[in-house]
Amino acid sequence: MTTYIPENKRKILCVFPKYSRSFGTFHHAYPLIKGVKGFMPPQGILVVAAYLPKSWEVRFIDENITMATKADYQWADAVIVSGMHIQKPRINHINELAHQEGKITLLGGPSVSGCPEYYPDFDLLHLGELGDATDRAIEYLDKHTQRPTQQIRFETVERLPLDRFPIPAYNLIKLEQYFLGNIQFSSGCPYNCEFCDIPELYGNSPRLKTPSQVIAELDAMLASGNPGAIYFVDDNFVGNRRALMELLPHLIDWQKKNGYPVEFTCEATLNLAQSPKLLEMMREAYFTTVFCGIETPEPSALKAISKQHNLSMPILEAVKTFNRYGLEVVSGIIIGFDTDTPETADNILEFIKASQIPVLTINLLFALPKTPLWNRLAKEGRIIEEDSRESNIDFLMPYEEVVNMWKRCISIAYNPEYLYERFAYNAKHTYPNRLEIPDSQRASWSNIKKGLQILGNLLWRVGVLSNYRQIFWKMAIPAFKSLDIESIIHISLVSHHLIKFTEECTQGEESASFYSQKRLE
Repeated sequence: MTTYIPENKRKILCVFPKYSRSFGTFHHAYPLIKGVKGFMPPQGILVVAAYLPKSWEVRFIDENITMATKADYQWADAVIVSGMHIQKPRINHINELAHQEGKITLLGGPSVSGCPEYYPDFDLLHLGELGDATDRAIEYLDKHTQRPTQQIRFETVERLPLDRFPIPAYNLIKLEQYFLGNIQFSSGCPYNCEFCDIPELYGNSPRLKTPSQVIAELDAMLASGNPGAIYFVDDNFVGNRRALMELLPHLIDWQKKNGYPVEFTCEATLNLAQSPKLLEMMREAYFTTVFCGIETPEPSALKAISKQHNLSMPILEAVKTFNRYGLEVVSGIIIGFDTDTPETADNILEFIKASQIPVLTINLLFALPKTPLWNRLAKEGRIIEEDSRESNIDFLMPYEEVVNMWKRCISIAYNPEYLYERFAYNAKHTYPNRLEIPDSQRASWSNIKKGLQILGNLLWRVGVLSNYRQIFWKMAIPAFKSLDIESIIHISLVSHHLIKFTEECTQGEESASFYSQKRLE
């Protein structure tokens, strides 16, 4: 595959749409951290920005940080957009703003690749991953400055191998404006969970970057700013265990060389708990958190959604194994499966108590297009397209009963006292198992200054103003005495968001699903 060489200079505006708020965006924590306005940098469109011809002028705007102005649109020759299904309304609005200024618009990314019919008004559609379609789109923008008379689609036939991906254009962002940094090592997942669209979009055979690429990206991130934590956004970090075994020594060496500047987090399947050698290496690389799509503690549901790999060992045993290696577990939980019963909420709450997992993203099931779940429910006539609903599924249980189960679960799970109890368990049984990092290697003046600023905000907003301040002080006072400031900051920041968001959900101000069409903004 030969990269297209342009003949003309172009000015390209790349715009990433604002997210809908959810449990997973942690937006209530941002005001407590100076300068933070967004969750994570949008990797995909930053890679595209880096791939564009070097002779072109590129301007990048993440609407989660700041909004594009009329002058931004007027400046550009073309506007490139990317996003997911939940961002569809905003994606289409960006298209309208660009067209008002007469600009060519190009849309790529997971949403349009899965459902191009959602975006009839864009001029150019890029379907699929970075590859030959990207070069054809670049050639079109090089040769045309006027909008086409009808929509043109470029579909990737030959994907650019991951080991040829450029480093994301970190020079176009301020990394310190994000809650977390992020990085991609692999793409694709070997499993076929019924509700997931990853296999359809990216395949079952994980494709990989080289360890040297990952290290180069980490170096580029540190040069742009240190977010303190970096999330591997792989669909399944352990999708190719042999490749991970090759990567981890490089991460360990990089951490040692740079003084352990960050902690790593990732998303993995529960069966990682059956690989002690991997877990020990992840501990040495300073992985501190692992997100696991547990989905439900009910075995019948896991079998029904083709997630039997969660049953390869007892779930609670897997969680405790992660804890022994210093990994705090974050769990995805879904309510609304066909196998759910009136007892499902009790089973979930019992699981939360037994597992002592503090953070759980508890969602209503939502059918994403092109998934096995969507295909099955569409055949059964059980897809409901109504913006007023929390889910697009006609549940087997009564709709209101399912929503009330969700409200009950989040209300109890994120009761401040109960949430702090689970964090206290991890502070005693998980955090001490992490790799001991010499204070001198992380105690830079910039880190100390940032920590003191966050701590000051927490003491005032949570310790003085919040309605759960007594619970906060019950945790904070002993932690202060043991000088465990890091735990105070971590527990308080995360808890503050979860408690505030739960209050909004129970008052009907926020949605019950990451993917809900119910518009509350």
